[in-house]
Amino acid sequence: MSEHLKELLAAALRAPQMTAAEKEAQRRSFAFGNANIENERVTKQMIDEAAERIKS
Repeated sequence: MSEHLKELLAAALRAPQMTAAEKEAQRRSFAFGNANIENERVTKQMIDEAAERIKS
């Protein structure tokens, strides 16, 4: 393994962990991006509403 790769891996291990809220925002962003590719009528609001419904 190259020294540069070792340094990158070490830096990744020191990076702060995502909070639950950050993970949820990332999940919704990912869902919107993928859904919107398939159907341009999908909105962020629709993704948020669907995410709230499946939380329960």
